[in-house]
Amino acid sequence: MAQIIINKQNDELAFRLERFNNLNQFDHLQRKNYYSIILLCSNSFNLKVDFSEYQLEANHMICLSPYQPFMITSKGECSGFILNFHPDFFCTYRHQNEIETEGVLFGNFHGLPYFKVSEEALFFNLIDQISREMDKDSIAQHEVLVAFLKVFLIESVRQKKKFDKDTVLKFSDRQSEVLQNLVDAIESNYSKLHAPKEYADMLCVSSKTLAGMVKKYLNQTLTCLITNRIIIAAKRELYLTSKPVKQIADALGYEDEFYFSRFFKKKVGVSPDIYRKTVGFAKLEKSQANLL
Repeated sequence: MAQIIINKQNDELAFRLERFNNLNQFDHLQRKNYYSIILLCSNSFNLKVDFSEYQLEANHMICLSPYQPFMITSKGECSGFILNFHPDFFCTYRHQNEIETEGVLFGNFHGLPYFKVSEEALFFNLIDQISREMDKDSIAQHEVLVAFLKVFLIESVRQKKKFDKDTVLKFSDRQSEVLQNLVDAIESNYSKLHAPKEYADMLCVSSKTLAGMVKKYLNQTLTCLITNRIIIAAKRELYLTSKPVKQIADALGYEDEFYFSRFFKKKVGVSPDIYRKTVGFAKLEKSQANLL
């Protein structure tokens, strides 16, 4: 049974914890306007995130950003827990210096959206404490739940970093150099260069060779790799600022605001304006302004 806290100001979900015994609620492609952390206890399952598909075994934690499309299926029994929180409840960007969730658990444009759990008991203990706190109607419940959530996220970041380090594919020296240079090049130029060929030319590699390496080792197309980084930057601006969409589009190299909005909607599933409204992004800047 799900335990849910609703934001009384807008009647939207703020925080949610549920234990599930099957994957029925995940067996179709879906996008949520809040963060989702799914702890799966299973021998085998299929995970689809964005345009990539993964066959996984044993216990895994899946970390999903708002509106990130996903689907999970399994031929056998699969149980676990799902933890949802809205950015209004806990803003990951505001705590980035403390927890480093962005770029590790969420918004990692070239990494995996999951990790194999190495210390299940720790997470189960935290989930139990969160559940008991949600059953109470006590003073400072939000602060207590945020404290538990921060510990949960910190441990997730620690295990995800170790998982990433231990599961780095063994490239040849040349492959490792090219892929790292590609990631660095995208990070430095995503607001100016949007075409795969531009990056291939920059790295002195044929477009076909580079596309093949990205598909084989990063499990996505080169175009998706580039657009994912652009979308992450756009979401961050919508999250932290009240800048007009046109200004965000210009900064990301799109002269046509309407083309950018169509591009964003195709990738995210909703327009920049709807994304900002439903996810609660840009409220931080407005609330700060009201305090002045």
